[in-house]
Amino acid sequence: MSEGTRMGHGMRNTGGTVTGGDLRRAAEMQLDRAVNEIEGFLLLEAEKDRARTRAKAFCDGLPWLTDSQRREVELRYCQDQHETSRAYLERIAHRSAALRTEYQGVYRVLRRRLLTAFLAGTVAVAALAAMAAAGMSAR
Repeated sequence: MSEGTRMGHGMRNTGGTVTGGDLRRAAEMQLDRAVNEIEGFLLLEAEKDRARTRAKAFCDGLPWLTDSQRREVELRYCQDQHETSRAYLERIAHRSAALRTEYQGVYRVLRRRLLTAFLAGTVAVAALAAMAAAGMSAR
């Protein structure tokens, strides 16, 4: 595997060498990815803990269950809650990614409009300055 492949696409400058800025961006991306994984793990563990608490509360409302039945109901409840939570979190992640893409597109359009307005204003000011200079030199 080449250095560029390990670093990811876009990590090499036009000369084919890796720059300090590219390495810094790659390190930041890896750190962001690691933080996201840790956050995901902690969120999932919190969901598991919440499911265990809810399963115990559910079974406490069924006092006629034997110990083995209680364990089975709690296990199935936790499994069902885990699957539900995972599906829900995956939907949120997909929606977040879609919103990020959408907002990045809107941001690009707004940035382009602002740059166009700035350049148009600069050209207008330069034209006015040139006309004023031409008018003063004609006197």
